[in-house]
Amino acid sequence: MACVSENAYDPNHMKKSTSTLPSALQNLLPTSLHGLCTATTVKKGSLLFQTGKKPQWMFFVVDGEVTLERLSQQGDPVVLQRTRHGFVSEASLQSAKYHCDGRAVANSDVVQIPIQDLAEALRNDADFSARWISMLNQEVKRLRLQCERLSLKSVKERVRHLIHTEGKDGTYAVNTGLKSLASQLGVTHEALYRTLADLEKSGELKRQDASLVLPHN
Repeated sequence: MACVSENAYDPNHMKKSTSTLPSALQNLLPTSLHGLCTATTVKKGSLLFQTGKKPQWMFFVVDGEVTLERLSQQGDPVVLQRTRHGFVSEASLQSAKYHCDGRAVANSDVVQIPIQDLAEALRNDADFSARWISMLNQEVKRLRLQCERLSLKSVKERVRHLIHTEGKDGTYAVNTGLKSLASQLGVTHEALYRTLADLEKSGELKRQDASLVLPHN
């Protein structure tokens, strides 16, 4: 995969330690790792990591959106995973190299953790290891919901499913635009635009402040 050097992300520039971790990380990580975490804002289009490189960091997305991408045989990017809040590339913990690119598709707040220190803590801290496994189980459930959604035939069903499963109180924030959402749903952006217009016209959905809202009955 070709390197887009102007968009490459250099995690070594990040010297800003974070004394206030997101609650999800505070509860998950042992205190010995808290002081090793660093945080930054990654600009839209930047690479967090690149195919073939040796993993040095585990990344946690606090806000924004990061995708895992590979190039298809036709040279088009294929999105393997989208993360709006949580870890990306957990598999790199036991891999000699990254097998895909990690790209910020929106301006994103990210925390990085040295991967060797994280692996050592998992080997030596049974309680942390149990929490990590629980976190991975939750990610598996989320990916199963995603597979379930992509198996639905109509775009309307996929939109409703997304709002119900990943939204909050019937509201789903579209932070990265409708084209990105269409890719997430596995449909063309034209089909998504038509579907949203139909749902709005029928009163089944409202669009408010870059969010999709299912009216309460």
